[in-house]
Amino acid sequence: MDEVSVPATVVSSKQSSELLGYPSDARLLILNCDDFGMYPAINAAVVESVEEGIASSCSLMVPCPGAPQAMKLLSRRPQIPFGIHLTLVCEMPDIAWGPLSARERVSSLLDPGGALFSPTPAGRAALLGQARLDEIELEFRAQVDAVADAGLTPTHLDFHCLADGGRDDILDLTVVLAAEYGLAVRVWLEPGRQAMRKRGLPVTDNDFLDSFSLDMEGKAARYAQMLRDLPAGLNEWAVHPGLGDKESQAVDDGWTVRRTDYEFLTSPQAREVLQQEDITVIDYRTIQRVWSQTMSPR
Repeated sequence: MDEVSVPATVVSSKQSSELLGYPSDARLLILNCDDFGMYPAINAAVVESVEEGIASSCSLMVPCPGAPQAMKLLSRRPQIPFGIHLTLVCEMPDIAWGPLSARERVSSLLDPGGALFSPTPAGRAALLGQARLDEIELEFRAQVDAVADAGLTPTHLDFHCLADGGRDDILDLTVVLAAEYGLAVRVWLEPGRQAMRKRGLPVTDNDFLDSFSLDMEGKAARYAQMLRDLPAGLNEWAVHPGLGDKESQAVDDGWTVRRTDYEFLTSPQAREVLQQEDITVIDYRTIQRVWSQTMSPR
């Protein structure tokens, strides 16, 4: 791993929105579509949610079966900002994926059967209890390099089913990799947010939303109310659009979450509320610029 110097002193007590050049009362929102590349019905819904709806960016799961198609879609749509959804777990037994690295080189990332762990509480605990940092780095680099080899340029790194990486050393590693590759990192748990602010790096100012945490009943109305109640500062929602077609229903227990996300993101109501509330939707390109300027390679 290349050595990277990251400033350790507090640069500013400003909100992240102010570090990005917006006034203190601005209401900024990143609407990032996670799980791009998992399977084709997600790919189609993500592209539509960004191009026709209110979503602003997406995060690509490089090891997944739908990733080659997703990367082709991105190559034809350079206007769509995307990050890399760093993936160390697999929750889809019917469309299972594994590490990009040779399994014998990342054995500490695998369960006793030689597969990626499931992101159940027990599965995450087992993975985080045995995963070696050097093997995590090897796999993370493989995922980032696969995107670069496809001629694509991401904006940021984030994590699939492992909040802020799941361990302090994994988050630290990811921040170093981001500095090397010129990317930002999504950081949303409070310890990590405090650490990034001490380095002068913009992260969400307010509570982070994962759309899988929302109740299904009255979800569209809930989304609309959350937009009306959106606080000043930088906000981020991780949304998970999917078409919810028959193929999705056959492999994905979360298809209803994805379908309802897709329906709201592409609805006229969503765009109307954003306009009424004077909310500025941004993507990680703005954040990436500040991260890249703040972190300098030795």
